[in-house]
Amino acid sequence: MSLAERLNEDMKQAMRAQDKFRLSTIRMVRASVKNQEIELRRPLEDNEVLDILSREVKQRKDSLQEFTKAGRDDLAKDLQAEIDIIAQYLPEQLTEEDIKAIVTQTIQETGASSKADMGKLMGALMPKVKGRADGKLVNQVVQQFLQ
Repeated sequence: MSLAERLNEDMKQAMRAQDKFRLSTIRMVRASVKNQEIELRRPLEDNEVLDILSREVKQRKDSLQEFTKAGRDDLAKDLQAEIDIIAQYLPEQLTEEDIKAIVTQTIQETGASSKADMGKLMGALMPKVKGRADGKLVNQVVQQFLQ
């Protein structure tokens, strides 16, 4: 079952269970997927749906930080619940240790040794962790290794 089909089935289940919050979250994600399909004029593949899901989570995490800074815990709580729902569709996230191991391996493969090689390293690294790690965390780990 593709991710788009899974989203559709989970939306139906949320309707049957009358889980309005889950239903609205899944509908928002499906709308983003549908908009991308309309723009590209073709159905999306799973990796493209994963990109959209990752983008949705990232947007919500950024908003979550802003709401927390502003003391809007009511909005932050709702956003965290949305993040938890969307995260169920993402592959299991890598731990920092896993990322360090992948960075070490990629540094050996590319021969990167300084910050000047960071672009080359990130270009080789990001496809390996796509959808499984936060880009900010990967960037921080890479900077630690290239100092």
